[in-house]
Amino acid sequence: MIRIAAVGDVHLGPEAQGRLRPALEHLPEHADVLLLAGDLTRHGTPEEARVVATEFRDVGVPVLAVLGNHDHHGDAVPEVTEALSEGGIQVLEGDGVVLPVDGHRLGVAGVKGFGGGFEGRCASAFGEPEMKAFVGHTIEIAGKLQSALGSLSCDIRVALMHYSPVPDTLHGEPLEIYPFLGAYQLGEAVDATGTHLAVHGHAHAGCERGVTPGGVRVRNVAQPVIRSAFTVYCVEA
Repeated sequence: MIRIAAVGDVHLGPEAQGRLRPALEHLPEHADVLLLAGDLTRHGTPEEARVVATEFRDVGVPVLAVLGNHDHHGDAVPEVTEALSEGGIQVLEGDGVVLPVDGHRLGVAGVKGFGGGFEGRCASAFGEPEMKAFVGHTIEIAGKLQSALGSLSCDIRVALMHYSPVPDTLHGEPLEIYPFLGAYQLGEAVDATGTHLAVHGHAHAGCERGVTPGGVRVRNVAQPVIRSAFTVYCVEA
């Protein structure tokens, strides 16, 4: 049994330093790894990223993360990534890592993801260059996720992203903004690679549980949804 703790959309800034730390003090008693599903900062500044790094430093388990749209807002992704890395947080974007857990191999691959919508109600790469670029970006990121997941040599495979791979976990959000909350191509990448669990954030008003067309569990771990410092999912190895 591998225990996976996860949370997203913590949106930390200097005034929130220490807010989550008390709940993390005994994390190893509950989990083998901690996944951060993006939107770790409010405006994507290096200063905010250093707050995040301090908050999740030395929690006793490996910490893996993807960035979210808020983390990109300040146009300082390299600096944000560096600050997180200096705090021991491994940031994934089109790549993955395999961790030993009690004699088993846990593989986690991550991407930020992007929007576009879901089958039957989605954007297409047709028409204006801007629309082609929008959908093309989603297709490119989904391809990177599929490649990263497929390359993992592991017993348990987990997909970590910020945007949702399915509409199930968006229930509660206005239908009009579904295309900006996720894309079906991410779900296709999950289904094509024998993935056991997919974790995302971003949908603050959504719901926690969903499933891909291929039957893979999807969990929305945005903090406004799980209403705790983290939640834990157990996966049989």
